[in-house]
Amino acid sequence: MRRALIVAAIIIAGLVMVLVVLDVALAGTEQRHIEERVGESLQATAKVGDTDLALVRGRLLLEQLAVRRDDVVGHLALDVAQVRCELAPGGLALVDHDCRELAIRGMRLEVSSAALFKLQHPARRPIRASSVVIDDAELAFAPSALVPNIGRVAITIEHAEAGPTVFRTPLSWLFGLTELRARIALPAGITMHLRYADGKLSAAGSLFGSAPVEVPFALPLAEAAHDAHEELLLLGKAGEDVAERLVAKRAEDWLRAKLK
Repeated sequence: MRRALIVAAIIIAGLVMVLVVLDVALAGTEQRHIEERVGESLQATAKVGDTDLALVRGRLLLEQLAVRRDDVVGHLALDVAQVRCELAPGGLALVDHDCRELAIRGMRLEVSSAALFKLQHPARRPIRASSVVIDDAELAFAPSALVPNIGRVAITIEHAEAGPTVFRTPLSWLFGLTELRARIALPAGITMHLRYADGKLSAAGSLFGSAPVEVPFALPLAEAAHDAHEELLLLGKAGEDVAERLVAKRAEDWLRAKLK
């Protein structure tokens, strides 16, 4: 038994050493692979500042991801301070590349046109995650990009959590949204503070007053979209619908208060 334990310990130690060596050897390759996948999915140029791969514990850390596209179709700028992907531990990430958890911190996104997401099917498999956590994000959309009938939309996300996600676009996580704390800025100085949890969306701000207005809200299914462009249009339509429902609920609450 003692001899078997010693042999097992030697094998485990050897495996750990091999994985540590592979961390260094594969970090650069993984960085180039991610740049290619992200760049191809958005038909843009993607660069990663630094990559830290830990196969034993199962983690990939990216620092300073930058994606740029400027052409006749429009302008897209995506900057992320840090991306952390929790992988299968013990070297299993060599065959299973999906993220158990994808944590994104310090994201800044600017989009000028929905046509930027009208892409051909990429040759590479899109990035997938079992769960997504986002902190400190700012998203800005030109009038033609998200909700043309409303105008420019700027969204500041304090914290968001989502379930299983296939990243066709930087917004694909919204289809699996489970929790959200955010602020939306609309034209004419209109602001809304949003919270989403347990299938309900509440809003407070210049349109609704200090008391939050709450409505049930079911996000559309990602499967209803055939490509990245349709995903963005679905999200824009969902945003318009819920805005109309919130305004109607606020008017209903005001009328009931006046009739008491």
